[in-house]
Amino acid sequence: MLGAGGARGLSHILVLEALDELGVRPAFIAGCSMGAIVGAAYAAGLSGRDLHEHVISTFRDRARVIARLLDARVGKFTDLMRGLGNPVLIDGERMLDLFWPEAVPDRFEDLATPFAAAATDYHLHAEVSLGSGPLTPAVAASLAIPGLVRPVVIDGRVLIDGGAINPLPYDRLMAPGRIVMAVDTSAPATISETRVPEPLEAMLGVSQILTRTIVQRMIERQPPDILIRAGVDGIGGLDFFKAKAILEASLPVKEQVKRALDTVLTRRD
Repeated sequence: MLGAGGARGLSHILVLEALDELGVRPAFIAGCSMGAIVGAAYAAGLSGRDLHEHVISTFRDRARVIARLLDARVGKFTDLMRGLGNPVLIDGERMLDLFWPEAVPDRFEDLATPFAAAATDYHLHAEVSLGSGPLTPAVAASLAIPGLVRPVVIDGRVLIDGGAINPLPYDRLMAPGRIVMAVDTSAPATISETRVPEPLEAMLGVSQILTRTIVQRMIERQPPDILIRAGVDGIGGLDFFKAKAILEASLPVKEQVKRALDTVLTRRD
């Protein structure tokens, strides 16, 4: 289970590299928000190393990335002056089409490994697991942070960021005989300071606070078989241009994954 975490969620890739090096392939992959983006690509059959190289290549060209994001916007800045909406709102489906590797298929049924994306029904305040049909809308729904990414309507339900209710839904996978690994990339509290955040930073910061709080309570109530704490401290939710530094700083998590798996498998022998 790959959890939410914004740019910190790039650390999921190192976890997947560790699994590849061990020759371990998950029987099922689930993801929420950033974890859904990475998880779906891995479920498509790409290796952790493939994803690592794709991310480095994509975010190396800042001007190209910004141009792609502008192209994925729902509205224009002139709309704000006319009272027509949010000029920075992103169409998640268009964004995924711009940034995902070409090998990612259009439908869940064409993935190499079964996969599910976690989202939230905005009106019913309910957790939703998406695992069949068109893949891109489902993952776009899972990452639809209110105010930043446009909600997605699937089967008559208005869906938003899965992190609103369950940012690390490993509890839905736990069952006798299974080994469930949950990868938490939520941001821990930083040192106290007096700096007032910018509006967009504050909006994402609230999302990260909620994510961390929900995850902590879940783990206290029912921990997964393996809990991996990934993510790099001091990274903001939108710090994707620090991708290379994030991935390099996340290297130690690979040994954490290998030790944890060895411990659990030895205990079960």
